[in-house]
Amino acid sequence: MADNREAAGHGTLTVVRTDADGITVLGLEGEIDHQSVGGLTRALVPADSAVGQRVVIDLSRVTFMDSSGVNALIAAFQAAGNAGGWLRLVVVRGAVLRTLQLVGLDTVIPFHPTLEDALAAARPEPGKS
Repeated sequence: MADNREAAGHGTLTVVRTDADGITVLGLEGEIDHQSVGGLTRALVPADSAVGQRVVIDLSRVTFMDSSGVNALIAAFQAAGNAGGWLRLVVVRGAVLRTLQLVGLDTVIPFHPTLEDALAAARPEPGKS
């Protein structure tokens, strides 16, 4: 398990990356805009790009997201899928959820109300693989 904290941009976004059981969890806090999105995109780079990355991005503590963040999420979703992996989002409510709904991302990327729900959806049911 790795826990890396990074302040991006002007200290507006904190990214905490945790790797466990083959799933990367990115906990974000702050604002995602054109100045801070680099912290998110750097955290999304897989350690082994030959293996399909499985990622949960927790946006529950993000207070603002502009098109830079939306574009980063779309790119991450496409890259994960192309490599045989997947991406899930934790989105609780508020302006970030509304932004993602307005651009239709909620119809493309699986959304979950809590981190626990996203991780539970990532695990196969007993007896299935």
